Amino acid sequence: MAKPDQNQVLRRLPIVVGALAGTLLLVNRLLTPNLTDAQARSDALGVILSALLILTGLLWQRIQPRSPDAVKLVGEEGLELASSLPESVRLELAWASQILLTNTVTRSLVVLYQGRVLLRRGILATNAEVTPGPILQRVLEKQKPVYLVDVKAYPGRIEFDYLPENTQGIICQPIGNQGALILAANAPRSYTKQDENWVEAIADKLDNTLAHHLSVTI
Repeated sequence: MAKPDQNQVLRRLPIVVGALAGTLLLVNRLLTPNLTDAQARSDALGVILSALLILTGLLWQRIQPRSPDAVKLVGEEGLELASSLPESVRLELAWASQILLTNTVTRSLVVLYQGRVLLRRGILATNAEVTPGPILQRVLEKQKPVYLVDVKAYPGRIEFDYLPENTQGIICQPIGNQGALILAANAPRSYTKQDENWVEAIADKLDNTLAHHLSVTI
């Protein structure tokens, strides 16, 4: 279920206050049999202020960005590492995945290297096998990242059946020319440019580590 927008009340507050003030002014005007010039001027000023509050609220509705609707990803939380990896590589993968899960909007991630799944962490899908589809294959071939900002809008999302089924955003970041880091978020349009820079830097770090262990049987 999507979480409610936490700023919704603040964005609507000027509209509510303006409408309430205008209503009270109208009631006061109707219940006052004899108005003085000073009261008339005060009412006119009150109407203007109420209108400005309502206008401000309407502008906030359009200008202030809404927080992306987040969902609870389907699956069980866990950590899976390829058992044949040397301890140094396992520690590096554990560190990198922890950094991404705690410092970005990532809720699930997969590390694919030399055609094998080295790590799955976060909310895990039932399917543990990664078969590169057209999107991931393009990332592997061109070594350029792909960011699916809103997964629902991409028909090709069906290839990511190894991620939670209700994943909202996906980043496929190449790890050198031999693998990819696949990240899943629980809200659309939630990765910032800073997040993307973090992902790229960590993928480069993983590439340096994994490249030194090519002789290891994975």
